[in-house]
Amino acid sequence: MSALHGRKSQLKFHRHEPLTRPIPHSRLGGMEVSLRPETASRLRELATQSGRPPSDLVEDAMAGYLQEVAQTREMLDNRYDDLKNGSVVPVDGDDAFAKLRQKSKERRAGS
Repeated sequence: MSALHGRKSQLKFHRHEPLTRPIPHSRLGGMEVSLRPETASRLRELATQSGRPPSDLVEDAMAGYLQEVAQTREMLDNRYDDLKNGSVVPVDGDDAFAKLRQKSKERRAGS
């Protein structure tokens, strides 16, 4: 049964190659992660449905998360560099929202 909806999930999982490859000589070694009971329950449920060990699911999730954080950091660094070198001009947030509200008001009045 799905802990989220109280009924059996319709999702089907197929065993494929993992999203990440294991690192043979990781410096961190084993690591213990504490999860809230609801999260641990959902992880066990997904592991059962997918036929994969919970540790593989956590590894894949963390690898994806860390990749996303690195991409976001790179994007923010690039935006900061653009601001710093003058290739983009900062916009005052209040002014931008005021312009958007005005445009929206004009469109509604013109409809």
